[in-house]
Amino acid sequence: QVQLVESGGGLVQAGGSLRLSCATSGRTSSTYAMGWFRQAPGKEREFVAAISRSGGSTSYADSVKGRFTISRDNAKNTVYLQMNSLKPEDTAVYYCAATSGSTQLLRLSVYDYWGQGTQVTVSS
Repeated sequence: QVQLVESGGGLVQAGGSLRLSCATSGRTSSTYAMGWFRQAPGKEREFVAAISRSGGSTSYADSVKGRFTISRDNAKNTVYLQMNSLKPEDTAVYYCAATSGSTQLLRLSVYDYWGQGTQVTVSS
């Protein structure tokens, strides 16, 4: 009943920026808290950022604080991840996810729906 589609990934040089988008369909976006996760080859999927249903609260992994910004526009049913000052270690497939919960948003297990992912590659 909820579908998520990521876009905006690509190849960028270190120090550059990308803006990822996650479009939602089905139920209204305000029903869900949203998160961004990433997975590099050979590594587990890890938390990047999360945002509450209203957009009033955000959380970030320490590795991206000060560089990434998560936001949402519920009228457009879209969540964004603005990524600045990109580093080669940011290279991964980035996934958006939705949860009907409102706590423990850093944990993969709380998310009910996942997108297919978009590749971000940062060259040195």
